[in-house]
This record gives sequence, C-alpha cells and structure tokens, in this order.
Amino acid sequence: MDAGEAATPDAGWPPSGRQFTISHGDQSALITEVGAALRRYRVDGKDLLDGYAQDEMCTGARGQSLIPWPNRIRHGRYVWEGQTEQLDLSEPEKGGAIHGLTRWANWAVEHSSESSIALVHTQHACQGWPWVLECHLEYRLDEDGLSVRTTAINRSSTPCPYGTGAHPYLTVGTPHIDAALARVPGSVYLPVDKEGIPTGRRNVEGTSYDLREMQALGDRQIDVTYTELERDDDGRARVHLAHPDGSPAVALWSNEAYPYFEIFTGDTLPQEDRRRTGLGVEPMTCAPDAFNSGEGLITLAPGESHTGIWGIEPKSRR
Repeated sequence: MDAGEAATPDAGWPPSGRQFTISHGDQSALITEVGAALRRYRVDGKDLLDGYAQDEMCTGARGQSLIPWPNRIRHGRYVWEGQTEQLDLSEPEKGGAIHGLTRWANWAVEHSSESSIALVHTQHACQGWPWVLECHLEYRLDEDGLSVRTTAINRSSTPCPYGTGAHPYLTVGTPHIDAALARVPGSVYLPVDKEGIPTGRRNVEGTSYDLREMQALGDRQIDVTYTELERDDDGRARVHLAHPDGSPAVALWSNEAYPYFEIFTGDTLPQEDRRRTGLGVEPMTCAPDAFNSGEGLITLAPGESHTGIWGIEPKSRR
C-alpha cells in the first residue's frame, strides 16, 4: 500500500513491501521497502519513470539500487586477496551473478520528512561475500528534481571490493522509446560477449552507439556501458531523453563518483509487453565484471565509506 493508505484485514501485502511517498510541489516519488527501490517518479501528474504497479513484483531491476556491484560478474566468481569467491548465480541463463546482493532485501527507514526519506540495510556475509556492509540510501526532492545519495561503509575487519549503481528506466510518455530523442555523453563504449561481459573498449564514432548529439533512438538495440563521459560545468554527466515534440523531457545526471552509464533499450526483457517502453539509464561506479577486471573497482578499507549521488531533472520545468 502507498504511505498513508489504510490496510484491510484481507488485503494482500504488496510484493515490494511497504510503500513510502515523498513530495515537493508538483513532484512525487514512491520508494519501496524491498530494495529501497524507486518505483515511481511523477511531475505534474506525468510519469518520468517506467516503473511498476503496487501489485507487481519488480522486473528488469526497475528502479533498484545495485550494491555491492552493478551489472554482471562472470560465472559469479572472482579472486580477492588470493581467495576465490563463488557467488550464487542470480542470472542463470547467462551463468553469472547480476546487480549485487541488496535489491531483494528489506530496508528500514532511518528518518523521513515530507520531501525526503533515508533507508538503511546491513548486508551481512553470505555465499561468495565474506564481509559486512552498512548501506544507506537517501531520496530527496527539491526545486531541481530528485536526488539519490548512496553510501556504503565497510564494517568488516578486512578490505572488501565495492561498486554500486542504479537501474531506473526513463520515459517521456511515448508508448515505446523508438520515437523518443536521446543524448548519451559517452565517447567510448564497452562491447560485450554473449554473457554480457566487456571484451574491450571502442570509440563510438561512426557506430550506432554514438548518441553524443540529441537524436531519435529509432530501432537501435543497446545494452552496453558508456564511459569517457562529457561533464557539464557543474561536474555532472547527463543523459537526456525527450518527447519528439520537445516536451516532456527529462535528464538523469550523476556526479563524478559514477564514471560509467549502462544504456539499455529493454529488448531482452522477459516480459514482451515491457520491452522498449522505457530507456534504462544506469549510473555505475565501475564497469561490468569489475570484480575480475578491476576497471573502476573500489577497495573499502575497514571502517571506510563511499558515497555517490545521482538524480533526475524534469527538464520541462527548468
């Protein structure tokens, strides 16, 4: 149920747990107990996220935060300080581990106000992850839009590998994203193999992945990571999406903690009716399979923390 909605004795519980609504002016956002996920973001009654309904289970990682790694780890296996670790294979069709450990966990509310909410979860040691990580997510609405602050603290006695990301799908009201205009500020992309693992680095120049100028997405099928991101004067990298008539429009930004964007057009989603209905824009602190490649991987010493901030700007309001 949404925050403030009364429960009835025979009402089923939402698959994503308790629902928390924050608001500021004509903006509202809905965050779930399960995964502390961003299920909905609306401005002036219009959805800027291709989310999911209250009675649905999250699919396609919609709005979830990805801790302690984003994207994939090949075969769910990596070596850390001489020790081989084997994670559960959460993406069995590709034989890998995907999107971290916390997105299906219950998160607790630390504090909240009308326009913000902070949630916390402790990720204890489990198969393939022999550390304890204290995780915090804070969602805040203000006159500039929505911001999301992710902080992790290593509560173990030994250093741990770390990465984070998020998985919102943007929409500007088109039935499918083909007609929408997009701009992605990355000059390099990471081609992948059949398991979704990068095989190198290539310049976008002259390829269908070159979205450095605003243009229609068309029938492009994209599921790759962009890097070498152009940043604006405020230090933020922005992915833009706009309706073909120019309004509505939206931008997802990330601070310098996120050197990578995964762009996903949704062609391989298991639910056919949800394919290409939103553009997955995933800010990431590291590349896919960073636990093996080391690209962008963060090492958290005991007691050390890491914070990254990303957000969504409703550009039609600026």
